[in-house]
Amino acid sequence: MTTLTPHQGGCHCRAVRFEVDLPSHVEVEDCNCSICAMSGNDHIIVPASRFRLLQGESALTEYRFNTGAARHLFCSTCGVKSFYVPRSNPDGYAVTWRCLDDWQEMDAAVTRFDGQNWEDNAARLAHKSKD
Repeated sequence: MTTLTPHQGGCHCRAVRFEVDLPSHVEVEDCNCSICAMSGNDHIIVPASRFRLLQGESALTEYRFNTGAARHLFCSTCGVKSFYVPRSNPDGYAVTWRCLDDWQEMDAAVTRFDGQNWEDNAARLAHKSKD
């Protein structure tokens, strides 16, 4: 069994704060889909059971595009997307790696994900939101 440790994070203005349980080594997805590439969003996908919104639900605004399956959640004050519900894992969360308070200290492997060819590659991520 993998030991999980809570890590806190949030948006730039700190209106939105969350906590996520992560193993000592994390795999960070460096996705090249249109929205991740344009925003530089490298993220860690986790099961919903390992994610807790601590504050700021009322500060979040949502953006959906294409199929509408992904719920891109942004702080309405500073505009930062510190987490979202990904299309590949609608039963989990994708936490923005650099929005974690201790991201620079984490043992992480950044893995490229070809989101430009999403239909061909999405199944590779499906297991990440399972407990």
